[in-house]
Amino acid sequence: MDKRTSGILLHITSLPSPFGIGDLGPSAYQFADFLTQTKQGFWQVLPLNPTDQACGNSPYSSPSAFAGNPLLISPELLTESGFLKKGELEEIPSFPDGRCDYASVIPYKSGLLRRAFDSFKTSGKERDAFATFCKENEGWLEDFALFFVIKKYFKGKAWGEWEKNLRNRNSEYLERIKKNLRDEVEQEKFYQYLFFKQWLSLKDYCNKKGILLVGDVPIYVNHDSADVWTHSDIFNLNEEKRPLSVAGVPPDYFSKTGQLWGNPTFRWDRLQKTGYQWWFDRISHNLRLFDVLRLDHFRGFVGFWEVSSTETTAVNGKWVEAPADDFFSALLKKFSAYSFIAEDLGIITPDVKEVMDRFGFPGMRVLQFAFGEDSPTHPYLPHNFIPNTIVYTGTHDNNTARGWFENDISPEEKKRIFRYLGKEVSSAELPIELIRLGMVSVAITVMIPVQDILGLGEEARMNHPSTLSGNWEWRLLPDQLTSSHAEMLLELTTIYGRCV
Repeated sequence: MDKRTSGILLHITSLPSPFGIGDLGPSAYQFADFLTQTKQGFWQVLPLNPTDQACGNSPYSSPSAFAGNPLLISPELLTESGFLKKGELEEIPSFPDGRCDYASVIPYKSGLLRRAFDSFKTSGKERDAFATFCKENEGWLEDFALFFVIKKYFKGKAWGEWEKNLRNRNSEYLERIKKNLRDEVEQEKFYQYLFFKQWLSLKDYCNKKGILLVGDVPIYVNHDSADVWTHSDIFNLNEEKRPLSVAGVPPDYFSKTGQLWGNPTFRWDRLQKTGYQWWFDRISHNLRLFDVLRLDHFRGFVGFWEVSSTETTAVNGKWVEAPADDFFSALLKKFSAYSFIAEDLGIITPDVKEVMDRFGFPGMRVLQFAFGEDSPTHPYLPHNFIPNTIVYTGTHDNNTARGWFENDISPEEKKRIFRYLGKEVSSAELPIELIRLGMVSVAITVMIPVQDILGLGEEARMNHPSTLSGNWEWRLLPDQLTSSHAEMLLELTTIYGRCV
C-alpha cells in the first residue's frame, strides 16, 4: 500500500467451476495469472468464513470468525491429493451457468467432502500434516469443530437454546460430547485442514507472482457463532447468554428507522483488560491468510450505535465510545498500518477521521457516490482525493457501474457525470470511464470489481443490502475474461503508472 498500484475485487465463489460454486482449484490459479498478465498488485476477496443458508449464504454472517468455508474446497485438488478418485468427479449435477445454486451445491459438495474424509481415515494420508495443523490452530479449531457438531446434533438449533450445561460450556458435558462424537469432530477439523491447505497454497502462488491478497474482516460476529459461545464474557450478554444490546446504525437519509443488525456488541472494558487478546488473535490469524485486511465498519472501533435487544428498529439507540486510541496503539505495536484498510463509507464523524489520520489508515472512496450532489468539494470526486486512499468504482454492496448508470441514478446525476468527464458516454462506455477516473487519480490504490472490467449490468450484482435471498450468487463464465479485457486493463495500468 506504499506505491501506486491497482487490483481486482472478485470473491472466490464467483470464479468459474464445474461444481456449481467457485473454489480454490484451477480457475483461481488462472485468475491469478490474469492478474499477473495485467500487472495488477492486489486481489481482493470477501470473507472466507463458513456461510449459512438460513442467513442467505452471506459471507458476512458466519458461525465462525476463524474457520474457512468448506464449500470453497476444490474437488479437483482433492483428486490430486488422492483423497478423491477421478471417477468420483465424472457424474456432476447440472448446475446453472453463471450462478451459485446453493441448494444444489451444498448437498453435492458435502457428499464429496465426506468421501474425502473416509479416504483420509482409511489411507492415513497426510496424517502428520493434519496433526500439525490441529496443533497450530488449537486456539480456535477445537471449539469451532465442537460447536458445529453440536449444532448438527441439535438439528441447527442456536446455541442460546441448547440445554444449560452445554450453553454454559460445562466441562464435564463437553468432554462427554467430544468422546461420543469424536469422529464427527475430527471430520470438521479435517475439512478445515483441507481449506487452509488449499488457500495457503493459492496465496503462496499469488505472492510469488507479486500479487497481494486483500481480505475482509467484519467488525461484528453472529450471536449464534462459535466465537460468542466460547468467549461470551467479551460480548454484552445477560445471564441466559442472550444479547443485552445489539449493533446497528442510526436513522439516516437512506432509512428512517436505521439498520438493526442484531449482532451482540462488544464489552470493550473486558476486552481492554485482556489486552484485546481475542481481537489480536483474530487479526493475527487473518494476516496469515491475507496480506492486507479491510476493517469493515471502521467507525465502530471509534464509537458504535448500541440498541437494546428488545427494540424492533434502530431508532432508540445510543452512541457508545470505544477505546480507539488504546486499541490501535496496541494493535500497531504488533502489526503494520500498511496491513489495514479502513472501511469509512457512510456518515463519518470528525473523530473517526482523526483516528484514521493519526494511525495512517487509508480510507475508501466509491466513485458511484461522487455525483449525487452538485458540489465540486464532494470528497468522493477524484480531484479531492488524498494519496492515502483506496478508490473503488463500486463494492460488493453496490450495483455494477453499468447497472447503476442504467437503473439507479437521475438524469441530473448523469449530466453531472458527463460534465465531469467532459463528454457524454453510453451505459456500455461508462464502466471504463469510471475505471479511468480512478486510475488517473492520486489515490495510492484502485480496486475494480471484475464486473466493471467486463462492463456487465445489474444482472451481475453481487448483493442487495437488507435482502436475504438472491445474493452472493453471481459467477464468471469460463473464458468470460478475454484477451481484449486484459489488453484494456494493462493499457490503463501502464498509462497511469500502476504496474507491479
